[in-house]
Amino acid sequence: MTDPQMVMYEEEFNQIQAIVERLVRESNARVVFIIDKNGQLIAAAGETEQLDATSLASLTAGNVAATGGMAKLLRESEFTTQFHEGERQNIHIQLVGNRVILVVIFDNKTSLGLVRLRVKKASEELNRIFEALLAKVRDGAETPFAEITDDDIDNLFND
Repeated sequence: MTDPQMVMYEEEFNQIQAIVERLVRESNARVVFIIDKNGQLIAAAGETEQLDATSLASLTAGNVAATGGMAKLLRESEFTTQFHEGERQNIHIQLVGNRVILVVIFDNKTSLGLVRLRVKKASEELNRIFEALLAKVRDGAETPFAEITDDDIDNLFND
């Protein structure tokens, strides 16, 4: 069975954003992103001004999908962690709960060990939040669109 569409509520978004901001500080990273597996940016913190976040999110999701294909060929369920080392910057990619992707961009001001340690803690916290969001949807919690009727939509476009 596939998971229902995830709806992001303000409370959970604020919790996610707080984790992302803390991860930037505690790991001494330059940038942290949370993206969904379709490549949509959910949250970001750090030095994001100089980055094309949309392209980076999309390419990261494609990278995770390609790596998932390699995992299947090797009879693995998934490769949950990836690391790319560059001359000046590094990227640590972590699949969280097989739902979202945590991306940490860092340079030589920190170490891979520290990043991995902080990512592990953040991933556990993020997974709890996304599990709670999924439970709200499964339990039939009211969505923001529940009270909108077809007549409301028709009236909107008739004005």
